[in-house]
Amino acid sequence: MLTTEDFTHFPLQMWEKVLSKVKKAVVFMDDRCAEALHWNGGAAALLEAGARNLKQFSSFEACSVNEPKAVFVVSTLLKGTTVDIIKDIISLSHFQYCVVFTTVAHSVHLLANNVTTEMEGTPVFEQFEEKLCEWMGNMNYTAEVMHVPVVFAPVSQQLVILPPFAQLFPLLSPDLDTINAKRPEKKRFGSLGDLDIHSLPAELQIEIKSLASALNSMFEATSTREESFAVGPMSRLIAGELANHPQAKNRRKTAPNKASIIFVDRTMDLTGAVGHHGDNLVEKILTVLRPLPGHVTDVQVDMLELTSLQRTPDSQNTLAPGCLAQTQPSAARSLWEAMLTSKYKESVMEVRRQLVEAASKEKLPIKMSMGRVTPEQLCSYVQLFRSRWGALESHCGVLQLGLATSQTLRHPGLPRWDACLAFERLLLQALGDSDFPAVLRQLLPLMKPRGGEDSSSSGSRLGEDECGPDELILLLVYLYSLADEAPPGDQDTEAEELEKLERELIGALTLVITRETELSPLLQKLTGCANPEELTTERAHSAVEKMFETLGGLIHTRDNLKQLRSVYTASDGVHQATYRPFLRQILEEVFHPDRLECPDIEHMSGGLTDLLKTGFSMFMKVLVLSTRLLRPTDIPELLFSTQRLAPDIGV
Repeated sequence: MLTTEDFTHFPLQMWEKVLSKVKKAVVFMDDRCAEALHWNGGAAALLEAGARNLKQFSSFEACSVNEPKAVFVVSTLLKGTTVDIIKDIISLSHFQYCVVFTTVAHSVHLLANNVTTEMEGTPVFEQFEEKLCEWMGNMNYTAEVMHVPVVFAPVSQQLVILPPFAQLFPLLSPDLDTINAKRPEKKRFGSLGDLDIHSLPAELQIEIKSLASALNSMFEATSTREESFAVGPMSRLIAGELANHPQAKNRRKTAPNKASIIFVDRTMDLTGAVGHHGDNLVEKILTVLRPLPGHVTDVQVDMLELTSLQRTPDSQNTLAPGCLAQTQPSAARSLWEAMLTSKYKESVMEVRRQLVEAASKEKLPIKMSMGRVTPEQLCSYVQLFRSRWGALESHCGVLQLGLATSQTLRHPGLPRWDACLAFERLLLQALGDSDFPAVLRQLLPLMKPRGGEDSSSSGSRLGEDECGPDELILLLVYLYSLADEAPPGDQDTEAEELEKLERELIGALTLVITRETELSPLLQKLTGCANPEELTTERAHSAVEKMFETLGGLIHTRDNLKQLRSVYTASDGVHQATYRPFLRQILEEVFHPDRLECPDIEHMSGGLTDLLKTGFSMFMKVLVLSTRLLRPTDIPELLFSTQRLAPDIGV
C-alpha cells in the first residue's frame, strides 16, 4: 500500500544516481541543487560516496592536474550561461572524465531548442557530450550527460519542498495585461482563466513543463496513478500539463498505486502567508533569523555559544553557522518534526526537555528549572556542552535547534511580530463594519519614517515594536488579500475614494523608504537598489506605484470561485471576526464525508472517475509539496518581482 514514506524516500533515490558517479570526482553544484542536497544528507553524503571535493558552480572555480574527473549538477537547461560556466571550468582544468546531471528533462530541452516533434533517444544530451570531449581536448575522453530530477527536498515526513522552483508564483492581472499587450486585439484574453500554456512566455512554459516533468518522475518512481485537481488558473495550467505528459499517459494505464494531487494557487489566500497569527515556533525562526547564503528555506544559527571565541564584528565570518536541517533519524529529527507540527509553547517546552535529556545523558551538571522557558535558560543548557567534543558530536542536531530557538526568543525583531499581530486583529474586526477604503485608511498613520519626526536621524530605530517598511508592505498585502471581504458600498464613490487614498499611501510609503538608513533584502528587490545612496525619491515612488498595481490584482483572485470565495468570518457580536485559512477549507471539503462535491476544485485528469472524493479515497494520508517554506517577507518579494509564475502544490 502506498504511504507518505514512499514519497519522502523518492528524493534520496534520485540522489543515489548522482552519488553513484562521484567517486574520485570533484563535484560542481549550483545553489538550487545544493539546497536540495542540504535536505538529503548534505555534502557529507557526497564525501562518503567518494567525492574528493564539492565546489560552487562558478567560472572562477577549477581543478588541478591530479583531479581528472568532474561531476556537474545543475538545475537549469544546458544552454546559455550554464554552458559558458561548464566550458570555463573545463578549460581551466585537466579533466579526462566529465559527468553532467541536469534536473531539466530532455523533452524540455527539445522545447527550448524549438523542436516540437518526438525524437528517439536523447540527441541534445548526446551533442553536449561531444562538446564536453571537445572542451577537454580529446574526443576519446569520457563524457556523460543525463537527466536526474534532484529537485525535491524532504523537510519532514509530511512536507517536501522544491527549491529549484522557489521563485515561481501565480500570475496576476498585471501579468495578463503584459501578455495581452503582445497579442492582436481580437486574440486577447478576457481573464487569467482563459490562458493556455502556449500563450505564456517561453521561459514560463519551460518552468511549468519542468515542474510537471519532475512530478511525473515522482509518480513514476512510486508506481502511482494520480488524479489531478486544481484551484486557480495557474494551477489549472500545471495540472493540465501533468495530465497531458506523454509518459504520464502510459504510466496511468499500468500503475498499481493510486493517489490524488491538488494544485492550489497561493494567491487565492495570501492573508495566511503574510499574517503573523501562526502559533508555530518554526514560522518565527524562519522569519527572524537570516537565511543561509544561497538558500530560500534554511537559516543561519549562530554557534558561538558552543565555543570559547569572543563575540566580535568578525566572529561570524570565523565560525560556520548551524542550521535547521536534520536529515538523519535521531532525537534531533524527532525534535524538528515536533517543532514543525506542534503549537509554539509546546515546541519551546519540547526544546528545553530535549536539551535537558541530552545533558543528563552526558552527565553534565545541569540545573533544573521549571516554569516559563527563557532564552537565557536554553543558552545555559547549551553552554554546558562547550569544548566537550564527544558530547557536541553526539547531540549537535539538538544543540543547533536549541540555539535557533534561543536566538529567536531574544531576537529584537520579535516585538514587531507581536505588534503586527495586534494590528492585523484590529483590521479583521474593522473589515466587517466598514468599506475597504475606510479600513485601508487605518494604515496611513503607521506610515511614518522610523524614529519619528523629532529624531536627529530620521532613519534611526527607537521602539523595538515600531513598524518599518517591510512590516508596512506585509500589512498592505494582508489587507488587499482580504479586500473582497469588506461590505460593498457605492462602486463609483468607493473606487474614487480608493484611488485618492492609494495616492496618499504611495507618497507616505515612498517617504518611509527613502528615509531608511539601510535597505532590507525586500526593499533592495522592490527598488532595484543595493544601498540608500543609489535610491532616489523618483525611483522609490515608481517602485511603490508598481507595487500598488500588483496589490490591486489581489482583490479579485477569488472572484471566479463559487463556494470558497471567503476566507473571513465577520463578528456576530459574541465572537470576534476570524480568518479562515483557504487550504484548511479545501481539506475540509475533500475529507468531510457529508459534503457535496466542491465546484471550485476542478478535476483535471482523465481516468475512471471525475469524483473528487473517490479520487481522495485512494490516498487518505496527506503529504504537502511546496515550492518553498514561506516566510511572511517572501510573499512581497515574489509578488513584486518580475517573475510571478507558479503555485504551492498539495498531495
